[in-house]
Amino acid sequence: MSAEAARGERLRRLHEDEQLLVMVNVWDAVTARLVAELPGCRALATASHSIAEAHGYRDGEQIPRDLMMDAVGRIAAAVELPVSADLEAGYGDVGETVRRAIAAGAVGANIEDQMRPLPEATAMMAAAVAAAEGEGVPFALNARTDAFLRGGDRERGELLDDAVARGRAFLDAGATCVFVPGRLEVAEIEALVAGIGRRKLSVLAGPGFPAGSELEAMGVARISFGPWTQRLALTALLDAGADLLAGGSLPDWVRPVA
Repeated sequence: MSAEAARGERLRRLHEDEQLLVMVNVWDAVTARLVAELPGCRALATASHSIAEAHGYRDGEQIPRDLMMDAVGRIAAAVELPVSADLEAGYGDVGETVRRAIAAGAVGANIEDQMRPLPEATAMMAAAVAAAEGEGVPFALNARTDAFLRGGDRERGELLDDAVARGRAFLDAGATCVFVPGRLEVAEIEALVAGIGRRKLSVLAGPGFPAGSELEAMGVARISFGPWTQRLALTALLDAGADLLAGGSLPDWVRPVA
């Protein structure tokens, strides 16, 4: 088995583990290397929002695909751990984008449905799975539904039903797990697990979200943090920078980590 195939198998197994898979999102080679060296880190996830912002683009497929693939490749080359790439909605060609991500070293990916009609969204997920199978690489598809992000004024119960229906369809199309980002209540997370399946739900955490231990007990498979890790770093920079510009000094906790 090649090293790439071994990483792919490992990433898929991590989604099936009873232990919650915690994916601390990175956006370049140095953040990837530093996070990969942390105790307990078992795999990495890129954040498309963070990569785009680091290159001067807004989120939402504004960054050229070539530039995104270059960033994914640099991240994958910097570490030995499995890397899952955030590929947004596939940049107009899901299959080709997944093939290029695999060529860059990724063994998993997020693909978002953007609330397109369910048959179209399901076909996108099936195309991602087929592309990975065609490359002969075990691949963990974190199929994302934006039911809660793009739900508008619909009732929360309707959003939940929609997310479950889409999640089941994406799993039937071959997805490894279902990513449901949004501000979710504990009862909603529990209902998503019940509807989609234990160790089949992936969630996005921000400030105030339930702790990892709670999510693990609920049967969630994976947690990631999207742009919040970059926001954490930038918050530290802004706070320290403001103090420096006001005549202060570097805080004592700064250390030469890279």
